[in-house]
Amino acid sequence: METLNAISRWLNKQHVLTYCAGNNGDLWCANAFYLFDEQRIAFYLLSETHTRHSGIIGKQSQVAGTVNGQPKTVALIRGVQFRGEITLVEEEEAASIRPRYCKRFPVARVMSAPVWEIRLDELKMTDNTLGFGKKLHWLREN
Repeated sequence: METLNAISRWLNKQHVLTYCAGNNGDLWCANAFYLFDEQRIAFYLLSETHTRHSGIIGKQSQVAGTVNGQPKTVALIRGVQFRGEITLVEEEEAASIRPRYCKRFPVARVMSAPVWEIRLDELKMTDNTLGFGKKLHWLREN
């Protein structure tokens, strides 16, 4: 649990993730502002359904991605790699997520894009502030 807490604290200080999806030989990545939910261990983001990456995802797909800061020295590098499943959130559930997302990113109030959830199955954090190449791992238990 300590590992997940350390990763969660860092994720809550960041705001942009990159996620990648593939299907039938097509592969694409996208960047998004995210809201991290520590209870569900999930990211929430907004994205239109007509984008290339959303077309690859459909309503549900496996994804992988990263969250990283922009340090100027190697000793301060921190970043998270993740794997999970992305799904389009039903409107009823999205109505409870959107206010929290808009509180964090007020510009989202003018967006009509649907909410997506990346339910995380695996997290790996590299944190050089704990020692060069230090890794923290978390796996969802079934």
